[in-house]
Amino acid sequence: MSELTPHEDDSARMRASDADRDAVAHSLREALAEGRLDPDEHADRLDAVYRAKTLGELVPLTRDLPTTGSTPTPVPADFRSPRPIYGAGRIVDQAPTSNSALVLMGGADRSGNWVVPGAFTAAAMMGGIELDLREARFTRRETTIWICTLMGGVGIIVPDDIQVRVHGLPIMGGFGIEGNTPSVVEPDAPIVHIRGIAVMGGVGVEYRARKHQDDEEDE
Repeated sequence: MSELTPHEDDSARMRASDADRDAVAHSLREALAEGRLDPDEHADRLDAVYRAKTLGELVPLTRDLPTTGSTPTPVPADFRSPRPIYGAGRIVDQAPTSNSALVLMGGADRSGNWVVPGAFTAAAMMGGIELDLREARFTRRETTIWICTLMGGVGIIVPDDIQVRVHGLPIMGGFGIEGNTPSVVEPDAPIVHIRGIAVMGGVGVEYRARKHQDDEEDE
């Protein structure tokens, strides 16, 4: 089994720069566009890119992808690095990707990089809905999620950089918040209002770390 020479070992331990990470992120985007990576593989590798601290951690992420030479592919001037967004950066001028989630004796979920409208409706009868806002964007600074559940449940997962205000009416049911509520957020961070009614059902709001935050804590 071959071993790294001292020179190679030193290179692998060198701290990665933002430009190094952006170059790898660009290569991964090209691989996704060409069908060499599926969306889940691309997302996993992209998370690893922005957790990487050294050049050695970046190498395996593109080792099984074609290369045009020994030097990294230059990053186009208009390339926008898909770094994790926070606070006010979540407010975008884009069309919503979903306006509602309606279930009858079934289940539905919204997650990933979805764009939430100013008013979103979630209705569940004898079923369940999960709304994951950790990577979501918002069309307005203040968003209202209207909920109606009958013998069902709605779970809402939120990150620590947005504000959540619960105004729901429980009837033989409940509205609750779990997790560590952030004590400080950016002044212009999104505000999500949870309104509606739960009849013999439940609505739970849970603060949960984002994937890259979980991975950092495990290191």
